[in-house]
Amino acid sequence: MAGGKETVRQKMIGMMYLVLTALLALQVSSAIILKFQYLDESLMTVNNKTVGDNTNTVKGIQQAVAKAGSRPKDVLVIKDADAVRSKTAELISYMNGLRDLLVTNAGGPGEEGAKYKAPNEEEAVARTMIGGPNKNGKAYELEKRLNEYAAFLRQYNPNVPAKLAVGGSEDPTAKRDPDQRSKDFAHLNFESTPLVAGLAVLAQKESEILKYESDILTSLAGKVGADQIKFDKIFGTATAESNTVAAGTKYRAEMFLTAFSSNLSPKMSSTAGPVRVQNGRGVVEFTAAGGGPKNKDGLIEKSWKGTITLTNNGQDTSISFTQKYFVVEPEMQIQSASVNALYFKCGNRLNVQVPALGALYDPIFSGSGAGFAKGAKKGEVLINPTANKVTLNVTSGGAKIGSQTFDVRKPPKPDVIVLVNGRPVDPLRGMPASSPRQISINVVPDEDFASKFKEDARYQATEATVILGRGTDKLAEMPIRGGSANISSLMSRARPGDKLVVQVREVVRLNYKNDIEEIPGAAKPTVITLN
Repeated sequence: MAGGKETVRQKMIGMMYLVLTALLALQVSSAIILKFQYLDESLMTVNNKTVGDNTNTVKGIQQAVAKAGSRPKDVLVIKDADAVRSKTAELISYMNGLRDLLVTNAGGPGEEGAKYKAPNEEEAVARTMIGGPNKNGKAYELEKRLNEYAAFLRQYNPNVPAKLAVGGSEDPTAKRDPDQRSKDFAHLNFESTPLVAGLAVLAQKESEILKYESDILTSLAGKVGADQIKFDKIFGTATAESNTVAAGTKYRAEMFLTAFSSNLSPKMSSTAGPVRVQNGRGVVEFTAAGGGPKNKDGLIEKSWKGTITLTNNGQDTSISFTQKYFVVEPEMQIQSASVNALYFKCGNRLNVQVPALGALYDPIFSGSGAGFAKGAKKGEVLINPTANKVTLNVTSGGAKIGSQTFDVRKPPKPDVIVLVNGRPVDPLRGMPASSPRQISINVVPDEDFASKFKEDARYQATEATVILGRGTDKLAEMPIRGGSANISSLMSRARPGDKLVVQVREVVRLNYKNDIEEIPGAAKPTVITLN
């Protein structure tokens, strides 16, 4: 049966068809014969009403075409509707003739209030509809006509079944019954079938025909004036010269109505890229690119062209326009403890902001001559230089924001201080030969550098020695490990006039990543005269 959205009447016809199928499977009794007769009469009542409705639909199409000025495309709709109505009427007339023939061959009308003389007559039905072995019954011609009609309708609605008359192997109900699935259309519907049941079968086929006709006529009616613009959606809108104004300046906007037809499906295109059409409105979205001369306000004037094509009175009409817009090239604002130069192999923290982008700002950092890592906050970047020059590139949302080049310098060298017994020693004044007991090396970073790069200002003397000398001779030598050494054993051999020489051979720096960097030439030998 028909799918999709069905009317109450169509649903009722479908239910009657199921009842008819069930009754045909039962043994014939007087009660069942009466039910077949009621079913046939109900179907024919509905069918006659549907014929009237379909005829009125055709008249409505004719009136709508005349009201729209009998445009050529609408006149073609009338031609199609008339063809469908005429073809349907021809087939219904033929099937009504079959009904009359069946009643006549079965004994004619009844007497004394009975509608049929022999409502349970089966042989006359089989003889008329099936015929003899040569299959010369009327059901075979009916099968041909029904399927030819289906092919005719499919040019207007491809959802119409390819066949309206099928045998047992194709019928959804009969193919599940071993006794019925091998029968052809004639035997399946009219073999061992009482007169009233045969009439009900014809009535059901008529209802199916009229249903498909109704669907097609309704669809054709919707085509009348479908390409005529009828504005049924109206909106109020406004456009401003600028959505951003400064306090004390004037704001200016224009208000107007916009309208469109919900029946239209306009085609829209633009030089800026694809257009997404929603509810008759085209959405143009693209990433604005910079470049070009700036006006007195520092803005770059650009434009894009749009085209809207719609069908009006059977002809395509295109409307084109040019839309101007202004681009502000984002300017980077870089904040840092030292913007002009970066420190080599240190964690240089920069804050790169682009106020013009506002909440849309989502930076990606890259470049050359360094490693780059995003900070915890938006716009923060940690740069670890590995070359003499660093180039920082900033993009946001796939668009390039800008680049900045930085010089790279070495961190200031630390002070290497030698402590004797925990106190600084004056190499010129010297100290008593009996006093030195403990030698320490303290590596002190540059104060300004340490205040700004605390994690990068961690120094340590990793290789140092203390030598006891007399004249030009070296009496003894002791390594200083961990920045400190007890030299009591060394000093047991010292006497006034000797010298202690402290040599710091290697000083290293740990940066924020705990990478080790050697600081060459960090300290000169310290000579202490013993008095």
